[in-house]
Amino acid sequence: MHTPCSDGSTPEIGFDPEAVLERDSRILLDPAFLATLHAELAGELDPDEQRTALLQMGFLHGLQDVTRALASTPDRGCHQTGPALAPPLRMPLRSSTDTHTPNAIRVEGSWPDQHEATAHLSAVGAGDHVVCYLSAGYTSGWLSGAFDVDLLAVEIECSATGADSCRFEAREVDAWEGDAVAAQSLSALPFEQFRALVRERFAREAGRDLPGEPGDLEAVERGAAAVHIWGPVMVLPYAGPDETLQAIELLARDPGAAEVTVIVLDLGGAIVDEAFGAMALEQLVQTAEAWGAETLFVDPSPLSDAVLADLEHPPLLTLKDLEPAIALAFQIARSQRRVA
Repeated sequence: MHTPCSDGSTPEIGFDPEAVLERDSRILLDPAFLATLHAELAGELDPDEQRTALLQMGFLHGLQDVTRALASTPDRGCHQTGPALAPPLRMPLRSSTDTHTPNAIRVEGSWPDQHEATAHLSAVGAGDHVVCYLSAGYTSGWLSGAFDVDLLAVEIECSATGADSCRFEAREVDAWEGDAVAAQSLSALPFEQFRALVRERFAREAGRDLPGEPGDLEAVERGAAAVHIWGPVMVLPYAGPDETLQAIELLARDPGAAEVTVIVLDLGGAIVDEAFGAMALEQLVQTAEAWGAETLFVDPSPLSDAVLADLEHPPLLTLKDLEPAIALAFQIARSQRRVA
């Protein structure tokens, strides 16, 4: 459905949605980017225009991320609720679903890292109104895609105003009727238009082959020391922390790795210790980020779960099986491609 403005018209999109969709959603977690974004918008737009731009940008990233996540996990139902929604999120949140309201979806939660509020405070300063519109937009897009229902997340408490946390409430669009604050956000989000943009984008990508993509993923020999590179996807076997760091140094100097945008680290059931092993994995993820690449970890030992959970720079996803991980890596690489 198109959400109309107060005058009955449909809101314009205040930026190039294709350009925004091409960018990695790490921008949602980058303090420097967020601070610059809030400072520039505050200097160039009035408050209503700022809210619209941030909500729309966040919504498109959230809808794009959940569409990719659901496409890569077809065996999972899209109507799962509560904590099950949280692990694949690029922007961390804690949430719980209201199960006491029959036939209605209502989610309450918080953004525990408070990235956007902190960035706004550093760039603009404290104020008397909530500021996490990019986060609210992302959450709205993610939940709308996950539940296949138009859902709007509204920030109800913000640390930028002196509160202890950044909290939100998400309801179906009709359930916000009569709420003046929600009405302002709804006027900025033409849900169906954005859904169509994301559907069109993923439909285009589905028909494209990436250069170097292997026709037979089973050809990857597990346990081999060789690094496999297929165009934008690299499969790196884990042989210990020292070997991983050496591989990173060599690949950083290898012109052939310049086009890699997704790194699949095959842990092969290895036990990662919390000292050197964790440091090596942190370095791998940070190096990949410096390239503008994503990292997927595959098949860690159950004994390594606690170590991976404590990483300050975690991978995009941790998966069990190598074959589907490589397939997912190519899906991610497709989503990163620039529009020709």
